[in-house]
Amino acid sequence: MNPEDIKIDDIPTTAEEMKAYEEKFGKKEETPKSEVKRPSETEIRERMDENKRAFLDKTPSDEEMKEIVIEELRKIYDPELPVNIYDLGLIYNVECWTNEVSLMKWCKITMTLTSATCSMSDVIVDLVKSISKRVEYLENVDVDIVFDPPWDQSKMSDEAKLAMGML
Repeated sequence: MNPEDIKIDDIPTTAEEMKAYEEKFGKKEETPKSEVKRPSETEIRERMDENKRAFLDKTPSDEEMKEIVIEELRKIYDPELPVNIYDLGLIYNVECWTNEVSLMKWCKITMTLTSATCSMSDVIVDLVKSISKRVEYLENVDVDIVFDPPWDQSKMSDEAKLAMGML
């Protein structure tokens, strides 16, 4: 019998069905536990180190992660303005590093708002924090809201000023 010929109904579920199955196809021989080769501690450590290296080889560097996060920040628009929060100048700093325990990336974003009384502040902050759910290998985004220095229009990129009709 080929594996692709087996249907769900063919799998034994009771002791009687298992006995009939063994009579038809033979009983599977099990290796005695005493004959099972267990890896040594050194082999386990070597395998773990190989897996760690392979994982780290796939993950972006801290600087690459920073660029990925900035691209994600450019996708978040201020709900009251036709400009993304990065070009609007709300982002003061993006710092990324590798968490030593999980080996995943963490980022801290220092940002401000156009006004301390911004009615959409919770929405904007939640969108920034949610970047970690959209970016592979990014485990956490911490957002620090500051009002010093205060935001003003000089922090806007030329693209943002153009979009706002200021150029």
